[in-house]
Amino acid sequence: MKLGIVGLPNVGKSTLFNSLAGGGAEAANYPFCTIDPNVGVVPVPDKRLDVLEQMYNSKKKTPAVIEFVDIAGLVKGASKGEGLGNKFLSHIREVDAIVHVVRCFEDTNIVRDNPIDPVSDIETIELELILSDLEVVEKRIAKTQKMAMNDKSLAKEVEILKRINECLEEGKNVRTLDFDEDDAPFVDSLTLLSNKPVLYAANVDENDMVDDGENNEYVAKVKEFASKEGSGVFVVCAKIEEELSELDEDEKKEYLADLGLKSGGLEKLINAGYSLLELISYLTAGEQEVRAWTIKNGTKAPQAAGKIHSDFERGFIRAEVVTYEELVKLGSIAAAKEAGVYRSEGKEYIVKDGDVILFRFNV
Repeated sequence: MKLGIVGLPNVGKSTLFNSLAGGGAEAANYPFCTIDPNVGVVPVPDKRLDVLEQMYNSKKKTPAVIEFVDIAGLVKGASKGEGLGNKFLSHIREVDAIVHVVRCFEDTNIVRDNPIDPVSDIETIELELILSDLEVVEKRIAKTQKMAMNDKSLAKEVEILKRINECLEEGKNVRTLDFDEDDAPFVDSLTLLSNKPVLYAANVDENDMVDDGENNEYVAKVKEFASKEGSGVFVVCAKIEEELSELDEDEKKEYLADLGLKSGGLEKLINAGYSLLELISYLTAGEQEVRAWTIKNGTKAPQAAGKIHSDFERGFIRAEVVTYEELVKLGSIAAAKEAGVYRSEGKEYIVKDGDVILFRFNV
C-alpha cells in the first residue's frame, strides 16, 4: 500500500509524516526506505506473523509494508508552481490513496490570517489537485485527438477524456464520476490525483484523543464533508505520534495506556487504509520465511499467487489452504490435515484474510 500525504502548512503534516515514517521499529531494515528524503517505508504490524515465526522456527519474517510519500510545500497555487507543490505533486500520481492531513486544533503559536476552517482547507488542497489533473488531461486530449485521426479505435478514449475534462472544469473530483467496467482501466491508467481514494487525518490536540475527537467541532465538520464524498476519516494527534516515535515498543504501550489509548496513529491509519482500499492479507509460512501478502478483497487464488511471482499465476495448479486460526489452534499442518481443515482449492477460490496458503504450480 502506497499513500501520499498532503496538507496545507502548519496543519501538522510534516510532524505526522516524520513520526509515522520513523515510528516503525523495523523501518530501517528495508534498503529502499532512504531512496528519497520525502519517502518513508514502514512494516505493517501483524501479530500473526510473530506466532507463525515461532511455530515454524522461520529464518526470516517479512511483513507487508506501507510506503508514505510526503508532499512538501503544498500551498494555494501549487498546481501553477507556487511553493514547492508543483514539483512534488507528480510524486503522488502512483499512490493508492491520499492521506489529507487537516488541522482540527487551536494553537496560539501559529500565525493564521483566518479562523480555523478544516473544510475550507480541504477545498483549497482539492482545488490544487483538480487543477493539476486538468493540465494533465488537456495535454492528453490534444495528443489523443491527433493520434485518433489515424487510429479510429482511440475515439472512445477521446470521449472519456472530454468527459473527465468537463468534470474538472466544473471544479469536481474525478472520483465523483461513474465509469463502465470496460472504461475503468483506462481512467485508472491516467493516475489522476482527484480520482484517488482519500483518507482525512483529523489532527487534534492531546485532550481530544481521549474520546477520539467526538467532542471536537472541527472533526465533526471533517466527518460530515467526508461522508458526502464517501471518503474515510481517522483522528490522530501528530504531537503524540512524535513522542511515540522516540520510544521503544514497551515504552509505547505504557505511554498509550497512560493516555487511555488503545493504539497509535500508525495502526489507525493502516486499518483505515486497508478498509478504504478493501485490502486483506494472506500468509505464507515455512522454515525459510513467514510472510504477509497484501491483496484486494475478492482476489481469486491464481491472482493472489501472482503477487508472489508471475510464474505462480501462469502455472497455477491449486492452493493448499488452512485458516490462521485453525492452524494455530491445532498447532501444525499435519494436525490440520488430520482434522480435515487443510483443504485444496482451485482457480475460482476467493482468498480470505488470514488464509495460510501453499501454492502448487507448474511452468
